[in-house]
Amino acid sequence: MVTRNVVLTDTQAEMLDGLVKSGRYQNVSEAMRAGLRLLEREEAMMAALRGRIEASLAEADAGAFADGSVEDIINQAFDSAERRHRRRHSV
Repeated sequence: MVTRNVVLTDTQAEMLDGLVKSGRYQNVSEAMRAGLRLLEREEAMMAALRGRIEASLAEADAGAFADGSVEDIINQAFDSAERRHRRRHSV
């Protein structure tokens, strides 16, 4: 593993110390790695979103538009996202 020195704010240091003291993590390194995994996941989600936006813009430039009003399209998008969320989080 690679060792890095980082500078933290007092608030960040207190949070890490609290996570270790609570027993949730064995040490600060473990807590930091967990935070970095969340950041990796967020970055991947943002990259995927950017890709979908670029694809949508390309479709719009090619003249492929959806039917209905802007409100209808937004409602359909939210409905679709809600269905995906429910499928992913239902047990």
